[in-house]
Amino acid sequence: MSATKVRRTSQGGDPATVQTDPLPALDRIDRAILRQLQTDASISNVALAARVKLSAPACLRRVERLRESGLIRGVVALIDPKAAGAGMLVIIGVVLDRSTPESFAEFEKAAQKVAGCMECHVVTGEFDYFMTIRTRDSDSFNRLHAEQLLYLPGVRQIRSFMVLKEILSTTKFPL
Repeated sequence: MSATKVRRTSQGGDPATVQTDPLPALDRIDRAILRQLQTDASISNVALAARVKLSAPACLRRVERLRESGLIRGVVALIDPKAAGAGMLVIIGVVLDRSTPESFAEFEKAAQKVAGCMECHVVTGEFDYFMTIRTRDSDSFNRLHAEQLLYLPGVRQIRSFMVLKEILSTTKFPL
């Protein structure tokens, strides 16, 4: 990500171009807070403060600053897919028949409505998109394929890859 240019007037009155980082500077305490919250966001502020060796009010101010800056964009509960009846993971490569802004926009709008779709990414290379879909089993995926995937707009080709074993799946961002 490139730095954002900001115009600022120097002491002499001449405008000067300055490079600013779009993200706030993170010190070791901010990083420690983020690591702890990525592991367990339900931790109390008092317990979090103790783990990062801050007072509770100072810790709360830092967490609020991280939220306001957009670095923390939400707090969620992670659901076990198998326990929720969606233990099968399928990765789908999609090729569109046209590469126009309209066809991409139409596909993207429809992809957001696919049942069990967890992710959809525009990619480079052989495919235009990769989607990850959670479903109960191969029979339920076959139904999803026949009822929804085949009707996605502008699709020339769909290739499905059923995951046999998940080696790594994480929500933790490296800090």
